[in-house]
Amino acid sequence: MYESFYGLREKPFSILPDPDLIYWGENHRLAYAMLEFGVMNKAGFTVITGEIGSGKTTLVRHLLKTLDPKIAVGLISNTPPGDGLLVWVMMSLNQPFEGTYPILFKQFQQFLYAQHNQGRHVILIVDEAQNLGLQTLEELRMLSNINVDKHQFLQIILVGQPQLKDMLRTPQLQQFAQRVSSDFHLKPLGADDVARYIDCRLKAAGANAQLFSDPASRMIAHASHGIPRTINILCDTALVYGFAAGAKTISTELVLEVIENKAKFGVLPLSLAASA
Repeated sequence: MYESFYGLREKPFSILPDPDLIYWGENHRLAYAMLEFGVMNKAGFTVITGEIGSGKTTLVRHLLKTLDPKIAVGLISNTPPGDGLLVWVMMSLNQPFEGTYPILFKQFQQFLYAQHNQGRHVILIVDEAQNLGLQTLEELRMLSNINVDKHQFLQIILVGQPQLKDMLRTPQLQQFAQRVSSDFHLKPLGADDVARYIDCRLKAAGANAQLFSDPASRMIAHASHGIPRTINILCDTALVYGFAAGAKTISTELVLEVIENKAKFGVLPLSLAASA
């Protein structure tokens, strides 16, 4: 809609995870470094947490693009309902998933052993892991018991909201927490990082000039609380408003109008105080 008006090749602020548009600020670099550390050192459990929309899934997508082909990856993007965790694990690894638990567990073991004998290892990634119950997390820990002696057959990466970190700190999951050798909490972006984030995504989409004024970027930083997905929503809407108004740059007046309309009539939980 507004791409040609602003000289862009594509929309710079999609809310879908796009590993090609990652802003490598310090926080995201550290989070990704811990992911890489966990993979390279064959950590039994790696845990990455962060607020909704902070960029966790985007980092996982980037990791998937860069993993060695010798690594077999299972990705569970949605929390499995009920007691069927092992079924979802087998599905994620493209393995047969029908049968009783003992049969599935035996097939799972045989798959891991076969991968190990071929010089490959297996990583299971669970996104939105804060929705797993205590019992399911304990089941994951039990699955990891297949790692014995010096043999690391299975690595597990858990990605979720801050509630995941809170659950892992409970006494019931003390044994689980002791197996987490790599973890990181992804914090919101600071105000300066928000401005750089906006410019980074615009340049990646083909912008040749600064489209958001510095005060406009600061207003977005304040209203979004530094959450990338919220930044994307505000910036995308501001570009629509700017296109409709024929504005070549996005001013504080345009951003304020976006925030006020979102706060009064939209579904995004923004307060008018955020635009102050």
